[in-house]
Amino acid sequence: MCTAIISVEPSSPVPVVVVGVRDEFVAREWTGPGRHWPERPTLVGGRDLRAGGTWLAVEPDAPRVAVVLNGRGRMAPEAARASRGELPLRVAADGKLGALDLAVFDPFHLVGAEPDRVRLWSWDGETLTERELRAGLHMIVNSGLEGEGQQEGETEDAYMAARLAYFRPRFAAVPRPEPGPDEPVERAWGAWLPLLNGDGLPRADHRALLPLLDLGDGRVWGTTSVSLIALGSGGVRYDFSAAPGEGDAWSRVR
Repeated sequence: MCTAIISVEPSSPVPVVVVGVRDEFVAREWTGPGRHWPERPTLVGGRDLRAGGTWLAVEPDAPRVAVVLNGRGRMAPEAARASRGELPLRVAADGKLGALDLAVFDPFHLVGAEPDRVRLWSWDGETLTERELRAGLHMIVNSGLEGEGQQEGETEDAYMAARLAYFRPRFAAVPRPEPGPDEPVERAWGAWLPLLNGDGLPRADHRALLPLLDLGDGRVWGTTSVSLIALGSGGVRYDFSAAPGEGDAWSRVR
């Protein structure tokens, strides 16, 4: 996951909205949302076929969603490294991070959201921090909440800063979605949907929410999927696109 957008409005019938934009090498194999984990049979999410975990997991019965992003800091020893894809499964299932040997995980930002509470854990390879996300709009990228850990001279951080500068005021300026359980996606996500489809920016633009970059030697990196989650007292709504930027590619995950 490369960008997470979270809106918290406790007075709304849909108090928490979560957008997960997953960026990865496009050749890395994965499969779409489903119940892929027999040991956690109620969880729903896309599955990374290389490591077996996920970037975003939903527990419909809670309801609860967890999202992981790569972070910055000291990497775990290669011989002992564990996949960060386990983390959303754990938090979606249990509602907490629990006791972990964090030293085996590369740096991460991890969001755990329920209708009445949203938490953000950040691990830099040395220190774990936890905070609650209060009412308002929040954007998280690899350099942290609102890009707070941006490093001067880092090209990737400069791209993320440009993304935040372009998209954050646009999301804030339009009505917040309150997706109903049975509404078509266009009505459910309203004025956010054109932004979530890229707002017309070329995917190679350094401001792009849905980047797609040819790195040479056959390596292409960019957004491979987008997940939209609405959490309310009536349950969870989950919309998904495996063709980012294509307006007719959205489907409901039941």
